[in-house]
Amino acid sequence: MTTLSDNELLDMYAAKATKTEAFKLLVLKYQRPVYWHIRHMVIRHEDADDITQETFIKIWRHLDSFKRASKLYTWIYKIALNEVVTFLKRKNRYTFLSFNDWEKHLSETLADDNFFSGDAAQLKLHKAILTLPRKQRIIFNMKYFDNLSYEDISDVLKTSVGALKASYHHAVKKIEKNIGAF
Repeated sequence: MTTLSDNELLDMYAAKATKTEAFKLLVLKYQRPVYWHIRHMVIRHEDADDITQETFIKIWRHLDSFKRASKLYTWIYKIALNEVVTFLKRKNRYTFLSFNDWEKHLSETLADDNFFSGDAAQLKLHKAILTLPRKQRIIFNMKYFDNLSYEDISDVLKTSVGALKASYHHAVKKIEKNIGAF
């Protein structure tokens, strides 16, 4: 992992001589958090791995146009989230399953996933999260797993902090209720 700040990485990236090295360092810094951000949304390791690669390809293609008006990591999370949404739409189209049916399928196969290493409590938590509506699930994952502030989530989702707090609160209540059902 790199100790360079985002601004130092961006400055390095802007210089032709260090562009490739800067991007490698950016990947080292953000690959793991981006992977887990994606993984909590799509559940399956193989899908998360593919989407993570697509995310970093997009970042490489568009990093020159990053204006520094927002934080680099919120910009990266937004790209990752867009890639997840695109993946889920494409998956739903090709599997002929609705979003809710796809979530149910993921929930049923979660325990058999070779890459899921959680205990029974974590399995219940993940199954309960999969019952949330998509937007609540995104907000819950970003706050609970990614530990992002409401302000950063607001920057990514372009939603007010108040609405995010309400959505997170409702998500937590639904999860608490649904954990007992599993």
